[in-house]
Amino acid sequence: MAHHGTDTPRALSWINGEWVEGNPPVMGPMTHAFWLASIVFDGARAFEGVAPDLDRHCARVVRSARAIGLEPTHTAEEIEALCREGIRRFPADAALYVRPLFYGETGFVMPEPAGTRFVLTLHEAPMPPATGFTACISSHRRPLPGTAPTQAKAACLYPNAGLALSEAQKKGFGNAVMLDPLGNVAEFATANLFIVTDGVVATPVTNGTFLNGITRQRVIGLLRGAGMTVEERTITLDDLRAADEVFSTGNYSKVVPVTRLEDRELGAGPVAATARRLYWDFAHGRL
Repeated sequence: MAHHGTDTPRALSWINGEWVEGNPPVMGPMTHAFWLASIVFDGARAFEGVAPDLDRHCARVVRSARAIGLEPTHTAEEIEALCREGIRRFPADAALYVRPLFYGETGFVMPEPAGTRFVLTLHEAPMPPATGFTACISSHRRPLPGTAPTQAKAACLYPNAGLALSEAQKKGFGNAVMLDPLGNVAEFATANLFIVTDGVVATPVTNGTFLNGITRQRVIGLLRGAGMTVEERTITLDDLRAADEVFSTGNYSKVVPVTRLEDRELGAGPVAATARRLYWDFAHGRL
């Protein structure tokens, strides 16, 4: 399989019934999604020969499509089978990002359900190290339900997260903590957020302003299964700043600690390390 440039990740996409390499054009200027953002996607991971919770990611992209008025052309089971076929086309030890996507081809303002198109892309993406990242509080907030399609993993939600990330990086931080419209902690710009205080784990309760991540749900279950207390509750900025540990969960990086929050050094803590170890054990079927 040919590489397309030395610095581009090797990519493979399933489009209109065939596998295509590289970054093929799929939209024209008249495509609804091109100018009116009718795009939903999901991201799964394949690494070390496993693809944890792939079925859940495939089910969610179908739900996301319906949530923005698209009509999925494939079932979750069909998408999962295609994902596994695509994974087999890469080396067994490849670290992949697996991204099924639906978009609208036709419509005006509202996409026409019958114009829904499907693309599945897999590309090489190394797993980020577990060393941790720094974060600051962002001035950009997550939208209220009713002001954006927050119940979907929709592409239109990501420019705001991108602005939060850009703001953080200009200040010298790796990521941003985004608040909800009431000023409580919602999530990181690119992942869900957990804190640990006096041995008790807490994560913001899902209130419709951010996605209830698949890795988030998995880690809550794994920590509870290991006998830890995990609370889903409102987390204030004061709670965040007083925490002993802060860590993220998300599909792309799985479980990663925050080593510095604003001007406060935290370091990688034991609960984050435990959560990551439990996740790897789950992913490899060792639990």
